[in-house]
Amino acid sequence: MESHGASQRALEATLSGHDRVAALEWQHARQAIARTGQPALMARLELLHCAAQTASAMPWACPRFDALRSDAAAPEVAYAAYLAGQALAPAQAALLPAAQQALALASTDATASAQALQLSDPLARLVAAGVLLRRAQASPAVVQAAVDTASHQGWRRPLLAWLGVQRQWAEQGGQPEVAAALRRRMDLVEQGGKP
Repeated sequence: MESHGASQRALEATLSGHDRVAALEWQHARQAIARTGQPALMARLELLHCAAQTASAMPWACPRFDALRSDAAAPEVAYAAYLAGQALAPAQAALLPAAQQALALASTDATASAQALQLSDPLARLVAAGVLLRRAQASPAVVQAAVDTASHQGWRRPLLAWLGVQRQWAEQGGQPEVAAALRRRMDLVEQGGKP
């Protein structure tokens, strides 16, 4: 119970961009799980942390999970592969949460984008967008959905990350006006309403 509450607070603080609070809550959750002596539970917690990073379009790195991989259950190993953007066999995809199974098995970029856009859970939608970005399958519609999702939830970290993806694409596509508008939006988020 204690670790669950701390992990949910850590997740919310991570997505909201409250780094100090997030670090404290992740540590609190790790300490609560460590008291149980169950490495499989710790592996699950580390995957939650990695999912938050994926939702925020961060480069893939999940060293704490990797250290626990041998103790992780098969669903967690499959989820780690999904988060890393790896191709999954049907048997491995079947171990994922139902919302991610279709995306994991999508055979085309268009199908994958459609699957990601259909997800109703905001965190699952952002994670799916992050997975597609890792696979180089993220369409402009998926990135816009990620921006909209993060904005509606008030999740600062993923909002800045996905706006940054849009800005980079605009710069690479020779759209300086669009890139400038995105930079202004990012500045507003970063300043937090300060004059």
